[in-house]
Amino acid sequence: MGKSKTTDWDGIVKALEKWRKAAQADEAASDSGDPSVSTVAERYHQDPWAVLASTILSLRTKDEVTLVRSQALLKKAPTPKALLKLTTEEIEKLIYPVGFYHTKAQNLQNIASIIIETYRGQVPADMDLLLALPGVGRKTANLVLTEAFDMDGICVDVHVHRITNRLGALQSKTPEETEMILRKILPRKYWKRINKLLVLYGQRVCRPISPFCSRCVITDRCSKVTVDRAR
Repeated sequence: MGKSKTTDWDGIVKALEKWRKAAQADEAASDSGDPSVSTVAERYHQDPWAVLASTILSLRTKDEVTLVRSQALLKKAPTPKALLKLTTEEIEKLIYPVGFYHTKAQNLQNIASIIIETYRGQVPADMDLLLALPGVGRKTANLVLTEAFDMDGICVDVHVHRITNRLGALQSKTPEETEMILRKILPRKYWKRINKLLVLYGQRVCRPISPFCSRCVITDRCSKVTVDRAR
């Protein structure tokens, strides 16, 4: 499956960026509105290890939890070498209550070992090499490449997957399939921006169930695929 109609990406991105700017200025939006990994990347000056570690913690975890636990971990383990000085139990205590913290603690230790032994302590700036690391999928790899190395990539999470399908811009069954289609139909200049725009929009407006279509700034460009009830 693939593109189902001509999509006005320029108009969609422009409308979303205008909405995002207004949402961030709103007093009710007390945080930056950025996904936690983007916030970590900024605070740690795009350090690849910080981005990789926080992205791993972010999987199946709320942004606010990810941000706090990432900072706690990076304070004790700012490098792969420093992390290997910690026991599994110590790592678990630092990252709890992120989702699957037992598995993530073990993956972080294994990743740190591989980075030190194979890549001289440096996180690799390569999709295939990142995907070979324990617990690293395409979402994580794309986030590391875009946030830490400023490379082109499309990070597709549940929000990007849901909204692009709902728009009618594409038809796909999985986030991975969505990414592959977007690489063909989304202008490259929007690759790195689309995730940040759609995550916040998906959290506040284009929700999974009963989205706020009455508040939507791109409703005239949306096919509302599978939307049975809206507000």
